[in-house]
Amino acid sequence: MEEDAIRSLCTNLLVKSWPAFLTTVNSEGAPQTRAMFNLRNEERFPTLKRVFQELENGFTIIFSTNTSSSKISEIRSNPLVSVYYCLPDRGHGAMFGGRIEIVESDALKKRIWQDGWEMYYPEGYADPDHTALQLHPAVVKGWAGSQTFELNME
Repeated sequence: MEEDAIRSLCTNLLVKSWPAFLTTVNSEGAPQTRAMFNLRNEERFPTLKRVFQELENGFTIIFSTNTSSSKISEIRSNPLVSVYYCLPDRGHGAMFGGRIEIVESDALKKRIWQDGWEMYYPEGYADPDHTALQLHPAVVKGWAGSQTFELNME
């Protein structure tokens, strides 16, 4: 596949997949995968489309999560993660890998805040148990039908 076609396929995965699967590594070295809200999904989070359009890196991934969750302690110990998106009915999938960042700034948490999230974070976007994560992938590996691909983003 040509790089432009790969980038287009990856962008489509980012805006259409539901959910995203985040994998961290625990203290014993075992992978821990969990489903996360795909904030780039344009159908479920249409108000966030502009947030992602304004980013320099078209593949930047942002998550909202509880500060008290095990994934935060795992990321603090080892920030290398992978995030997997797929559209199995189309035969498309991609893994975005690299170092994820725990974002301390309330500015990003406020920008991604969604009505209804009070059930997770009762004090709103600035709730001490609300954390944002941001990944600028270093590598993207995936498949489209019978073809595989890899993009080095560094």
